Amino acid sequence: MKTIYFDNNATTCVAPEVRDAMMPFFGELYGNPSSMHAFGGQVGKHIQAARERIAAFIHAEPSEIVFTSCGTESNNMAIRGSAEVLGSHAKVITSRVEHPAVLGPCRRLRDKGYREIEIPVDGVGQLDLAALREALKESGPTIVSIMWANNETGVVFPMDEIAQLVKAAGGILHTDAVQVAGKIPIDMRKTPVDMLSFSGHKLHAPKGIGIFYIRRGTRIKTFMLGGHQEHGRRGGTENVPYIAGLAKAVELAEANMTTETQLLSRLRDKLENGLLATCPDARVNGDRKNRLPNTTNMSFEYIEGESILMHLSDLGICASTGSACAAGSLEPSHVIRAMGVPFTAVHGSIRFSLSRYNTEAEVDTVLAETPKIINKLRALSPFCK
Repeated sequence: MKTIYFDNNATTCVAPEVRDAMMPFFGELYGNPSSMHAFGGQVGKHIQAARERIAAFIHAEPSEIVFTSCGTESNNMAIRGSAEVLGSHAKVITSRVEHPAVLGPCRRLRDKGYREIEIPVDGVGQLDLAALREALKESGPTIVSIMWANNETGVVFPMDEIAQLVKAAGGILHTDAVQVAGKIPIDMRKTPVDMLSFSGHKLHAPKGIGIFYIRRGTRIKTFMLGGHQEHGRRGGTENVPYIAGLAKAVELAEANMTTETQLLSRLRDKLENGLLATCPDARVNGDRKNRLPNTTNMSFEYIEGESILMHLSDLGICASTGSACAAGSLEPSHVIRAMGVPFTAVHGSIRFSLSRYNTEAEVDTVLAETPKIINKLRALSPFCK
């Protein structure tokens, strides 16, 4: 049975070109890049080349790029590292729809005595900018961590406007750009965020490599102690093969972003419109105008999303109810609940997220099979009698 993988916001396959770029560092180029000898030093040159390539991808300086293990580590570095500098009299502002990798450290700071404010979103998942303005008026040093695009709905926040508000108030701004990198352009020359996170496995690099961008002059306490690597900002021997793989992945993403955006938008819209036409009581969750090109989140009323996923999985079709990091929870998505989705639909939400490797034939298969599943489950639902 062929697998149809529509869960690319959870993780992506490693591109063949990325695997090829990594292989030398599993073989002949195995030296420690921190070594004084030439054998290790040559590996260090590859890290620097990768750093320069990734910096160019987001229009930053190479010295502003720190290699980490994942987006979660980068988020923790930004939030916890800033909080240590500012002290417990600071306030921490985030949104109600953040990934757990942001909500977790923000709420931990709350437990330690920091004032934490979670900004609401409206019915299509857009940030309440008026509430953000009010939160920024409160006295005291401020850390703001707001995602650039939501992992469950694909809704893109107006980061340029958010950055202007935060900087005008004198705050420090971090953005989780895990879902944005490789899908829409990032330009640190134009968007004045202080810190930014993204993860390799969301753009066809392997799991286990992430980026932490920290604008020159931004102060944080070192999060990972134990070595002089990354200019003393993150101890630990560098994951050289994965760094090389990520550099290749961003090169591919940059070269193909325009054509991929057109392809993925078309496939997403075909999938979404087809399901709306064939599945009564279906709805799209989120802003259909300001969102990622590859993502749709839909609710099918009166049935459970987990049941839909299991039936799809039996057919080799992979989708999600939201964040992979929340898998196993019986609670409805905190993102969908924050948007005020009706009770009849909140449990029946499904996320389809596409990549450059998906095809129109796969969309056609999902369109043919999903309505059968919805009709079957509704026939069994006590709410549809």
